[in-house]
Amino acid sequence: MAKLLLVEDDALLVRLYQKKFTKDGYEVVSAKDGEAGLALIDKEQPDLVLLDIMMPKLSGLEMLERIKANPATRSIPVVILSNLGGEEEQERALELGAVAYIVKANNDPAKVSAKIREILQASTRDKELPGAVSTG
Repeated sequence: MAKLLLVEDDALLVRLYQKKFTKDGYEVVSAKDGEAGLALIDKEQPDLVLLDIMMPKLSGLEMLERIKANPATRSIPVVILSNLGGEEEQERALELGAVAYIVKANNDPAKVSAKIREILQASTRDKELPGAVSTG
């Protein structure tokens, strides 16, 4: 069972996504800010991280930078899940190493869950291929 880390400061959205992801067979852990999220990555070793951008203490982009700068967490796929839909934010997140940028307002939890499944399947395939090279 894949483990997801959801870093989101909106308690209602956390419950909504947790319910959907759990129903779809994922183990879900959550954090309400970037600092707590970073601590949980080390403790929980998630298979994928979902990050909001606008959060207290440490923004999603700052957290993404730290995840990708750390050799122990660099290979974990990170998906930005935000209501900031600007091109600038999206480009910045992808430059920093996010594998996808999902605008919450444009995607319901079912679509988000389907995208996560797709990303995890691709990630697993890459790990299983002999001599596979990760391209970010």
